[in-house]
Amino acid sequence: MDGNHGAIHPKTSDYVSNGIPFIMANDLMNGKVNFKSCAFITETQAATLRKGFAKPGDVLLTHKATIGRTAIVPDNYKTIILTPQVTYYRVIKGLNRRYLRYYFDSNKFQQLFSNWAGAGSTRAYLGITAQHKLPIIVPPIEIQNVIADICGSLDDKIELNNKINENLERQARSIFYNRFINIDTVPVGWKKGNLLDIANYLNGLAMQKFRPQGDEVGLPVLKIKELRQGSCDSGSELCSPNIKSEYIIQDGDVVFSWSGSLLVDIWCGGTCGLNQHLFKVTSDTYDKWFYYLWTTHHLDRFIAVAADKATTMGHIKRGELAKAEVLIPTEEDYKKISALMNPIFELIIANRIESRKLSELRDALLPKLMNGELRVDY
Repeated sequence: MDGNHGAIHPKTSDYVSNGIPFIMANDLMNGKVNFKSCAFITETQAATLRKGFAKPGDVLLTHKATIGRTAIVPDNYKTIILTPQVTYYRVIKGLNRRYLRYYFDSNKFQQLFSNWAGAGSTRAYLGITAQHKLPIIVPPIEIQNVIADICGSLDDKIELNNKINENLERQARSIFYNRFINIDTVPVGWKKGNLLDIANYLNGLAMQKFRPQGDEVGLPVLKIKELRQGSCDSGSELCSPNIKSEYIIQDGDVVFSWSGSLLVDIWCGGTCGLNQHLFKVTSDTYDKWFYYLWTTHHLDRFIAVAADKATTMGHIKRGELAKAEVLIPTEEDYKKISALMNPIFELIIANRIESRKLSELRDALLPKLMNGELRVDY
């Protein structure tokens, strides 16, 4: 197994809209490389770099600041370039690449890696020389293959759910834009309003004031990091479970981060407490699809407003919600459109919850498979 660090970081001015993917630590999420959000550089710029070129099948591991994230370079990307925050491992004969990635994901390795790297510090770092000293358990290739197949089958189902949801979301957005945005005139009986007319936007609590007390079992706190990755983790802060019920987030709730990184999502990461700088979006009158799609429709404008006002951390004020126009159909038209939309959103949410539970199952099985507690036949 050969491990190497990434390339020297190009300047932001070198980035282009299309070209060779330049992968940073934050582009690794949930065991995948997020090529939708990564930066790109030209082939000419890439030719000036001397290292950091990863190939299909390489196992990636972040080792600086944001540490311990993993992924495998997919086969359809012949060349990607890595930031110095990411190490690539090129497996040799006798080592299953999926097994290696799962080993890197195991709690035992993650804890050891974090300890060696000084996790908890903004300067957390573990260089390639130190990484080479980390112990790696390598069972016979037959056992590696079984472990990789078991965990891989769960990941494959998660990936299938993701693809189904991408298709469902495209359908929902197409219906929304055809019925509400790409129209020449407002239909008879429809009204103009704003986001505050169709939904309530509840800001979260300063959760540092609501820590678990005594023997309380804390709830994970939903902050921007958790919203972006779609789940809480061992690094998530905890809050008291006895906060007011309206500040508790459940699967299927719409959450809007209005400060820092502005994004809107339907949360399916389990029960948690809503931190400040995030809105819980609800309505007693309208269905989820309606206020979710209208909020996301205005997101680009909100991002532009926040960027214009940014000094340290861009944000929008509640007044911007009142400026965000919406169209409100007649009751009859609303029911017809809801009959199309509600089943789509119910399936999206169900698939995402299933994927989270499959991920939890994989994470529970992995250490048992690794330490031989669960016997594998081959």
